[in-house]
Amino acid sequence: MGLCKDNRIDEAILLLDEMQIEGCFPSSVTFNVLINGLCKKGDLGRTAKLVDNMFLKGCVPNEVTYNTLIHGLCLKGKLDKAIGLLDRMVLNKCVPNDVTYGTIINGLVKQGRAVDGVRVMVSMEERGRYANDYVYSTLISGLFKDGKSEEARRLWTEMLEKGCKPNTVVFSALMDGFCREGKLDEAKELLSEMVKKGCIPNAFTYSSLMRGFFKTGNSRKAILVWKEMINNNCVHSEVCYSVLIDGLCEIGKLKEAMMVWKQMLGRGCAPDVVSYSSMIHGLCNAGFVEQGLKLFNEMLCQDSASQPDVITYNILFHALCKKSSISHAIDLLNIMLDQGRDPDLVTCNIFLKALKENLNPSQDGSQFLDELVVRLYKRQRIDAVSKIVEVMLQKFLPLRASTWERVVQVLCKPRKIQAAIDKCWNDLF
Repeated sequence: MGLCKDNRIDEAILLLDEMQIEGCFPSSVTFNVLINGLCKKGDLGRTAKLVDNMFLKGCVPNEVTYNTLIHGLCLKGKLDKAIGLLDRMVLNKCVPNDVTYGTIINGLVKQGRAVDGVRVMVSMEERGRYANDYVYSTLISGLFKDGKSEEARRLWTEMLEKGCKPNTVVFSALMDGFCREGKLDEAKELLSEMVKKGCIPNAFTYSSLMRGFFKTGNSRKAILVWKEMINNNCVHSEVCYSVLIDGLCEIGKLKEAMMVWKQMLGRGCAPDVVSYSSMIHGLCNAGFVEQGLKLFNEMLCQDSASQPDVITYNILFHALCKKSSISHAIDLLNIMLDQGRDPDLVTCNIFLKALKENLNPSQDGSQFLDELVVRLYKRQRIDAVSKIVEVMLQKFLPLRASTWERVVQVLCKPRKIQAAIDKCWNDLF
């Protein structure tokens, strides 16, 4: 256990082998600790071998084993296998608990499969377990994000009919869904109902309302929500500040956004990637690109929650290319690749437009993207390679024969081809 806690999994497995050679047979607890360590590393191959070893030694997997394996599969995005393991768990007379179901439902929602998550919840209830607040809030939020608002409302109604009293988290999930749809009147009514039932709105509740008002162009009401938070003694979180800063920057109120930014720092709230990106966007839109780059450099020195993502980079790429500073934008692209961030469709389009409009003679961008594919291929960033090749094919931009040869080797494997075919059929039907 100590070795696993120190992330020394290889040494722990060697110790397990030594135990068995010496005739000391490990218990289910020992196996579970090792399985947990391997799952956290994402090493599902060795995990499967360890489970086989467990069976050979007469150790029957228990609820902890199955929950750990299901969690590991969900982390790797293998949700169908996780569901299959859930069925196997039941067949082996191990009782799935709230954690088991919650893990699978959360994983399905993250993959945009909230409807499948509802099916798992139905199966859960058929087996005698009833969904808790966490499951309901996750599913309602996921259904709205997937554009299934009617299903989300239906789930809310079913929850009330079953006698399950919603708490602040579930209320907030439904409110957030209304705000995403631009139905602010319904969201405000729900807020009143929520308060009447003794559920105190939290930072997420208010953030959803603020975001909704900004999205519908009603910045005055968004700022009133912010003031309402202060009056109700609700502590402003990083999310609240991010929403307010982003909203103010979007409507061109850079001065006010800067004031909120300073207030946030003064209160000891560390800006997250959304706050930084919003401020950088506001500064770049106002023509203060150098100040935006200064904030970007500050981000690079922060912890993981504040590191620039592809959206941050795209904001700066757009601003630099707009100023015809393409060489500076390419330098920034190099930093992006070194930081482990992959370019996306927006990145490609920004550079393609700049190369066509800002260079003399203009370029179609095929050489630029070809070289980017090669660089990503060398770094084994295969998903990014696939996306850029797709962009090039859509825009009829040729790849060099040598690049095609490399790309085909990694993208055209039988398993990947079958996965692509399956995806096409799913999209069609």
